[in-house]
Amino acid sequence: MTGAAKRLGRAIALQFARQGWDVAVHYGRSEAEAQETVAQIQKLGCVARAFQANLANEGEVKALFAAVSNQFQDLHCLVNSASIFEYDRANSHSPLTSKSLQEHMQVNLAAPIMLAQMMFEAQKNKAKILSTVRTLEDDAFLPSVIQLLDQKLINLNPDYLSYTLSKSALLTSVEVLAMDFAPYLRVVGLAPGISLPSGDQTEDGFSIAHQMTPLGKSSTPGDIAKAAVYLAEASAITGTTLYVDGGQHLSSSSRDVMFKTN
Repeated sequence: MTGAAKRLGRAIALQFARQGWDVAVHYGRSEAEAQETVAQIQKLGCVARAFQANLANEGEVKALFAAVSNQFQDLHCLVNSASIFEYDRANSHSPLTSKSLQEHMQVNLAAPIMLAQMMFEAQKNKAKILSTVRTLEDDAFLPSVIQLLDQKLINLNPDYLSYTLSKSALLTSVEVLAMDFAPYLRVVGLAPGISLPSGDQTEDGFSIAHQMTPLGKSSTPGDIAKAAVYLAEASAITGTTLYVDGGQHLSSSSRDVMFKTN
């Protein structure tokens, strides 16, 4: 799982462990947090290892999958949670630049797709060795890739332009790759609402923003973590995205919600 050292990624990793999954914990620079996540998973009785990689570097992305595959020989789920979330907007004092767009595209789009491709090749090769395609009779559930997205992708506003463009492309890839990787590997999207404070958002601002949904509350890290485990074990689901956001995507907004509350 990428980006599993802290915040939402850690919550997802721990929920998988609570359900009996062994977990490969990827981190970029947060080594101490990653080792703490590993320790918490091990306390739950599951196997966990930390793996460092810079997802902006293609060579390190490939090396990451090779290292994880060597340590975890029966991979069943890849969760791409790591992402860049930096502010830019075309009509602002922080306009989109080529550098910013490229950085977001590499980490938020290229790295998840490359990892998904390698996951597919691993599952396809395994099926060939077994001389059969996986079926529900072979396993309790079919292997999957879960791409962490964002509810704002169907509730667009101009804020965080590079981030939005990169995640929009990743959203499109869910359906395309699901068709291309079937029947060896499922690909699904998971789109949280506002689940944790972001950027300069205050706790009070977050609390207000969290309630700005039809249900009166958005998603919690626990909600997203439970949804991720469900998708990992739901063999009939592929090529679609689950929005877990208290209905936040149903309420249009001209600004990112954090700018309306902080």
